[in-house]
Order: sequence, then C-alpha cells, then structure tokens
Amino acid sequence: MIFYIPNGILLPIMEVDVMRHRLRAIRKALKLNQTEFGKRIGLVQTAISTLELGANPISNKNVKLICTAFNVNEDWLRAGKGEMFNDSPHLQEFCDILWTLTPESQECLLIVARELLNVQKKLLGKTDGEDSSSCTTELSKDSGGQ
Repeated sequence: MIFYIPNGILLPIMEVDVMRHRLRAIRKALKLNQTEFGKRIGLVQTAISTLELGANPISNKNVKLICTAFNVNEDWLRAGKGEMFNDSPHLQEFCDILWTLTPESQECLLIVARELLNVQKKLLGKTDGEDSSSCTTELSKDSGGQ
C-alpha cells in the first residue's frame, strides 16, 4: 500500500509512519512543546500535532524547514540514516578556541554563551510583529548598557 503526498512523491505508509516518530523524537530531543517547535518553523501547534499523529504527511517544504531551523540531518529524518543532528560547522573552531583559553577565560566565555542563549530565547519568543532585528540592543539592555 502507498500513500500519496500532494507534491507528487509516493511513499510507503510505513515510511510516513516512521518519519512522524522521528519528528516527535527531534522535538523531544530539543525539549520543545508542539507550540514552541511549530513557531520556529511557521506552523501552529495543531499542524505539528497532525504531523506527529500521522494524519498528514510531512511535506518536502516542512522537511527542509525542520532541517534548517533545528540543524537536523535530512537523511536521518527521511530514512533514519546517520545522526539526528548535523554537527555545527563551527564546533571544531569553537573547541579549539576554548581549549587555548585559561580557566578564567573559559568561565567568561561560558557566561557570555549563556547570556547569548538568553538573548536568543527572548528574540525567538517575540511575535512576528515585534522588531527582533537588533541583537546588539538586546545585549546592551541585558548587560546594563555596558
């Protein structure tokens, strides 16, 4: 038995079923609820729910959005090949820098990284109508303008 996807691709039902489980696994690994996950890719909670339940197939467009927004390995999402997430292209450089720093500087870097994460969460939490273009402004506000 096959399942027709509107973009013209035919997939076995089993493949669609497994993909929905992988989608849920991604969301759980990121520790996001359906609303938060959907917001990052422009979908509402009910759309994520129907994808995870298998009521609707995951379109190629949504696969691309998921992989881009969450650094997911597309081969893993589609076919279970490889790791769930792609390595960051900056990971090796970051680690090289980290290990050349003194312990005190490593602690400072960790503080800055945590602050950047908080700023990112605030920016991603804003509604589409709000201006989220200025990371510098947010950093200045959060660090007391210094």
